Amino acid sequence: MTAETSTILSVDRSSDVPGDAGETYHALMLDARQRQSLVAVRSLGRQGLAVAGLDTSNHVPAFSSRWCRRGFVCPAAEGTEAYLLYLEEVLERSGATVLIPAADGTIALLRRHRARIERRARIALASEPALITAVNKERTLAVARRLGIGVPRSLLVQAVSEVPTALKEIGLPAVVKPTESWLSNDHSGIRVVSRLVTTPDEARGAVAKLTQSGGATLFQQLLSGRREAISFLYAKGQVYARFAQWAPRTLPPLGGESVLRQSIAVPPDTGSQAERLVREIDLEGYSEVEFRRDGAGVPHLMEINPRLSASVEIAVRSGVNFPHLLYQWASGAPIDMVERYRTGGWMRYLRGDLMTTIAALRQRGRPGVAPPIAALLDFGLTFFKPMGYDYLDWQDPLPALTATADFTRELATMMVKRTVFRLQKNSS
Repeated sequence: MTAETSTILSVDRSSDVPGDAGETYHALMLDARQRQSLVAVRSLGRQGLAVAGLDTSNHVPAFSSRWCRRGFVCPAAEGTEAYLLYLEEVLERSGATVLIPAADGTIALLRRHRARIERRARIALASEPALITAVNKERTLAVARRLGIGVPRSLLVQAVSEVPTALKEIGLPAVVKPTESWLSNDHSGIRVVSRLVTTPDEARGAVAKLTQSGGATLFQQLLSGRREAISFLYAKGQVYARFAQWAPRTLPPLGGESVLRQSIAVPPDTGSQAERLVREIDLEGYSEVEFRRDGAGVPHLMEINPRLSASVEIAVRSGVNFPHLLYQWASGAPIDMVERYRTGGWMRYLRGDLMTTIAALRQRGRPGVAPPIAALLDFGLTFFKPMGYDYLDWQDPLPALTATADFTRELATMMVKRTVFRLQKNSS
């Protein structure tokens, strides 16, 4: 590691923090730019815990939170050896006892070097055998089938040459999903996402794109019904908390992160199925199990997310403090039992909802995408519905201002690039 990358860079958020000398943190929140990281920083800070964050940029909303004692800025990219060395140096100097990751790339890195990192701090992740199943959609669906849980019709496709067979067995429209969302080697990694396909050419293109880095795909039937997610804190055979939500809008529109969501009572069918799956895999810690219903209302398992999800704030605001429960589990402390929570509350990720609406306008006519007028109307009417907004907390306003400034800057940059592109195109 060079002298430059070995320097600890930080953003001090508290005048009484003595820097690297003497301050010990209860938790270090990795991937601090993620929405769930801000939720975790606030949740743990409100419990009186000293929390620090780490990211590769200093333009991070969580760093401006009143509960973030220090923000460490890593000059190396996530998933690299230089990032790992920097993390080890931060752990050595900060004394953080629990490490909480929030992104797939960081989790992949920690898994490769787990024994090495756990000599310095406890990692808030399930055991390796459980993660091997949970992060792989093909293995997860295989366990679900064995348990009698409904799954979409799927076919493993590893090359473009296998697409004709998939088209014959599954049909169109369909969804082409990577079996794992993060593909990595010892030096770098890439996040890959699902793709909706409606024609044979789109199917071949999606499979080619998703397999070019060595991954495999699932060619899966399209389900565009209600999306439900069940979250758990599970440890040593005991479920300490359950929470359910549904998402009428996601980014991208057909499926992805929820941008509009509501807390609901745990449905008897998906709740029971999700719990059986978590117990079978023995997936300790936090997990979110996602389902899609078909036209008849029958649920089908989509995937498991074995880390804090971006939508976790609605659970916290409803009375299930998953970040604190996760910390209790990872630190070895007694875990609170949560028996009930408030239902009917709404949360909105405004930036994501705006991008979802724009995507609906661009993808008009695609399966599962709302018509343009309906998309615009729904977006506008949502402002009149009582709800919470991601980032916005009147007791901690600076992160929302930081997120707004970052989005405005990105939007301006995008508009300038498009204007330059059009001018160059017209001049040619």
